[in-house]
Amino acid sequence: MTKNAKNKYLSRFAELAKLGEIVFHSDDLANLWHITNKNTLYTTLKRYIEQGLLFRIYKGFYSIKPPAKIDPLLLGTKALHGYSYVSAESILAEAGMIQQEVPAVTLISGKTKKFSIADRRYYCRKLADKFLYQQNGIIMAENGVRKATRERAMADLLYFNPHAYVDASSAVDWKKVRILQKELGYRFTSKHYG
Repeated sequence: MTKNAKNKYLSRFAELAKLGEIVFHSDDLANLWHITNKNTLYTTLKRYIEQGLLFRIYKGFYSIKPPAKIDPLLLGTKALHGYSYVSAESILAEAGMIQQEVPAVTLISGKTKKFSIADRRYYCRKLADKFLYQQNGIIMAENGVRKATRERAMADLLYFNPHAYVDASSAVDWKKVRILQKELGYRFTSKHYG
């Protein structure tokens, strides 16, 4: 490797390190590295993969760690390449309110999509923008993943399925769910309020 090529290589990975991100889309890398030619970008990515410096998750989506070693919630939200958060069944199962196995990570975004990464399944539900971008009941986890609170997850689940059943409905703060539904503009699901 020539000195110039080595310096370019080191500066590219220094730029990645500054971002603190571990997963990237190819267009993110093109912008970061100022590569406008797609052939140059894909050749560069191919070389980095062959050297074990990057991992290809799928076409156009890469990481600096093996996908199996990355938080599955982070992988799912980053794969969507847009605003999204973890909600509904995933949050309610984590809280013990749904006790059966949830087969896929449930995400909410501006599109409907089913996909798998590293033996994990994901199901993304489409929510209208007027609801999606409201921050009520959304928290940011330490890994940078947006997650719904229990109440937002319940409100989201009822938005998509007004007849949804949860095993531990007595653990749900229905008053908070109703307040959130009103704030978000969701329809009320009166049968759940006792």
